[in-house]
Parts: sequence; C-alpha cells; structure tokens
Amino acid sequence: MPESILDDISHRRFNPLRGSWVLVSPHRTKRPWQGQQEASSKTTLPEYDPSCYLCPGNQRAQGDVNPKYEKTFVFVNDYSAVKEEQEEYNSENKDGSLSSRLLRAESVTGKCYVITFSPSHNLTLADLTPTEIVPIIQTWTKLYTAHLNPKSPLAQVASATTIAPHSHEESFAAPNAQYRYMQIFENKGAAMGCSNPHPHGQVWTTTSLPEEPSLELEQLKKYRREQGGANLLEDYATLEATKQERVVFENGSFLALCPWWAVWPFEVMIVSKQHKRALVDFDDKEKEDLAEAIAEVTGRYDNLFETQFPYSMGLHQAPLDGTKEEIEASHFHMHFYPPLLRSATVRKFLVGYEMMAEPQRDITPEQAATRLRNCGGELYRRKLQ
Repeated sequence: MPESILDDISHRRFNPLRGSWVLVSPHRTKRPWQGQQEASSKTTLPEYDPSCYLCPGNQRAQGDVNPKYEKTFVFVNDYSAVKEEQEEYNSENKDGSLSSRLLRAESVTGKCYVITFSPSHNLTLADLTPTEIVPIIQTWTKLYTAHLNPKSPLAQVASATTIAPHSHEESFAAPNAQYRYMQIFENKGAAMGCSNPHPHGQVWTTTSLPEEPSLELEQLKKYRREQGGANLLEDYATLEATKQERVVFENGSFLALCPWWAVWPFEVMIVSKQHKRALVDFDDKEKEDLAEAIAEVTGRYDNLFETQFPYSMGLHQAPLDGTKEEIEASHFHMHFYPPLLRSATVRKFLVGYEMMAEPQRDITPEQAATRLRNCGGELYRRKLQ
C-alpha cells in the first residue's frame, strides 16, 4: 500500500497523462454537510415509452421515425453541436496587433451522432450483460472506421465498413470532409445533464483536435520520446497490475482502476494492458473483455450507493487523422467521471478552489478503489425484484 500517512494528510499528486496536479484532502470527509443534496434515483421507467424520441418506432424532434431496431441504433444528431456545412471563417488580421494576438478564432466543422445502447427504455449499461454490450463496442468501432483517414496506418488494420443502402445504419457513410478527431462519450443521469433516460451515448467528430485529448497526446508523445519508445499508459497499467492498490477489476485485456491522480471521488479509468492505439486494434476476445470491464464498472457504481449512479464517460484513442508519431503514441483508455461523494444524495462540486486554483479531492483513490472492489456481484436492484 502507499505510505499510510497519505490517508491522513493533505498532499498533491501528479497526473503524467495531463502534466497537471490534483490536491488530495482525505481528512475533509469528516466534515458535516449542510449543502445541496440530490434526490435518490428510483427505477420506475417502462420498457417502452411512446413519448421517447429514442425508442424504436417513435418519431424524433425533426420528424424522422426510428426503425424497429433490436440492438443499437445510430443517427445524425438532430441538434448537432457542429455542422458539416457552414459559412467559412478565416481571420485576415495577422498584422501583429493586440487584436490579432489576443482575439483569435477558427472555424470548426464536424458531424455529431447519437447511439442508442438498447431498444429498452429502462435499461442502462449497468443492466446489460457483457454480451449485450459487445454490439455497442462494435458500433463504436464501425463509426470510428468509417471516419478514419484512408491513409492512416490504422486504416490498414481496420475491417472495411460496408453499409447496405437505406439501412438504419446509413449514417455510417463517410462524411464530406476528413475530420481530425472523434470523441465517443455518454452522460448518464440528470445530474450530468442527460435530458433523456433512454440508454444512449454520443459521438462528435471535428476538424480540430479537442483540448483534453490534445493535452494527453502531448504527454504521451513526450513520454515515448524520453523513454525510448515506451508507452506511458502501458507502463502505468503494468505498474498498477503489480501493485493492485487501486485496481477495481481486471481481466485478460483490461484494468479498471481508480487512477493515482483521480479528481472525482470514484473516478475510474479502463486501460488496455497492452499497447492498443484505438478500437480497430482489438480482436473479438478483446472486445468481449472490454464489454466485461464496462459492465463491471457500471454495475459496481450502481451497487455502491444502491442508486442509478450518474457519470460522464468517454473514450480516448488515436486521432482519425494524425501523424505517425501521434498514432503510435496513442493508447486506448476510457474515463469515467462520476459526481457522487458520500451517498446517493451528496455530490462533489468542483467550485471555488477547484475552479480558481487546481482540482481537489477528498477520499484517496486507494480508499475509493477498495469500496468499489467490495461492491461487485449481482446488481442490487435485481435482488429487489
């Protein structure tokens, strides 16, 4: 175990994946709480909701009708954050003035998708078996493959994505531009801003490389250069597998762990044990192992406080269009950022010091990992049925 003194004193931990620090204050969990409390979630949803714009056969906001899908369903977001076509913007003022130096902007185009995880309105990833999660991973992989630069080394190992015309998956068709990055993510629960409880995630592709994966990629490249070609996250996975202090779940291909540098109380990262650059690098067994890891993490979350545990989850992997150095330095991993701190009704807020200075957490990652390890097994709500 790490030095026990770290369980009792405030200290900082370094995040080599971002090149940043987090303040850890484990003694703060003893303070009384008189602030905002979240209501406990209750599972009262029907299997089918005629008013839900994501359920099979229902009409969406813009008038399109969903097919009677049986596994996953993908469509272009009716209210996309970025668009494929828009008016061009190029700043012509490059005269070295204050405005040209400080008031910078660039246009961004892209394509946004919605992916339903299941036709059932009342299920979440925690309710699905690994076998039922595999089609979701396959859908992510298809989307990623369809948007890869054909000249990318990853395109050489990716299976061809052929979609029959007029199928409900026709949105897999190649976009009208080569995008730089694809962000796959899910917001679960109203506490994380999710506006529809039907199990679903989103995919945004953009001509730009977003801030967070860009920061990580710089650190991954730096580590690879300084360590003679070694991969930061592969080395980190090896270290954590050896120590077993922060590991929540492990199988043949993946570790689910509370990172040494975690910010959120029960933050988890799923990381590939071997160097895998992106979804297209996984074989069928590795996709099954990833599905098992996702099921274990989401199920343990719900069991921890016996609630529909909210979180934001996202995949980080190689850019769709990148240099050889960027692609080879990339390492597939998933972040889970959940806000709950003490119970189903008490959240962690990143405000004040966190917004003005640096992130701060209360319980240590080791304490969080221990609690998550101890709440595996059958999903709590199945015992109540």
